[in-house]
Amino acid sequence: MTDAAAVERAHDIFDPLAAGYLARPGVDIGPMFGSEGLRIRGKVFAFVGYRGSLVVKVPEARADELVESGTAERMEMRGRAMREWVLIGPEAAHAWGPLMADAYAFVDEITPS
Repeated sequence: MTDAAAVERAHDIFDPLAAGYLARPGVDIGPMFGSEGLRIRGKVFAFVGYRGSLVVKVPEARADELVESGTAERMEMRGRAMREWVLIGPEAAHAWGPLMADAYAFVDEITPS
């Protein structure tokens, strides 16, 4: 599957989930790493990565759990693993909804009103 096809498939999963967040106060869509991400008060909490994975920001301890369980992998920027950002592939699409909820709650909590 090409990256474009993978991203399209990921949006088939992501977009319906995102719609529920867009109805909440302070949530919109904005640019993030060459994609568009869900934001709460301007801070991104979830987006579709360029290879068709869900990318979410969660507390570092939760990211560790997800990686250790094999559900996710760390997002890397310039060869450096990000502490609070993880990628979840479409094979774990069943986890996307709950992980988006975790990401929303985390970023909502750490972002000033």
